[in-house]
Amino acid sequence: MEPDKDSARGLAQLEGFLLWNAEVERARGQARRFTGQLPWLTTAQREEIERVFIAERVTASRESLIRIRDRADELRAEYTGRYTRLRARCVAVSAGAVGVATCLGTALTLVRR
Repeated sequence: MEPDKDSARGLAQLEGFLLWNAEVERARGQARRFTGQLPWLTTAQREEIERVFIAERVTASRESLIRIRDRADELRAEYTGRYTRLRARCVAVSAGAVGVATCLGTALTLVRR
């Protein structure tokens, strides 16, 4: 068990929970403002419209978050691949540079003799 990773994961889950609840509350507020513009609605109609409005807003938010998550995963995979290739190139160039320097040093030593 790794306490630091567990703590970080717990905090991320708590943050996600709080952000999602804030999104639901925002949807409720928008639903109330929307139905507030329709004064002729009965209480039952107002509640039903608010329920549908909130459900639609929450569904749209969830779909948006899923698209964002999927895109973040795609980007993470893409940049991980790029980083791996870049790291391999840097190691290859460094090894080549060390090889060339060694060869030059050896050649210079042999020429001086």
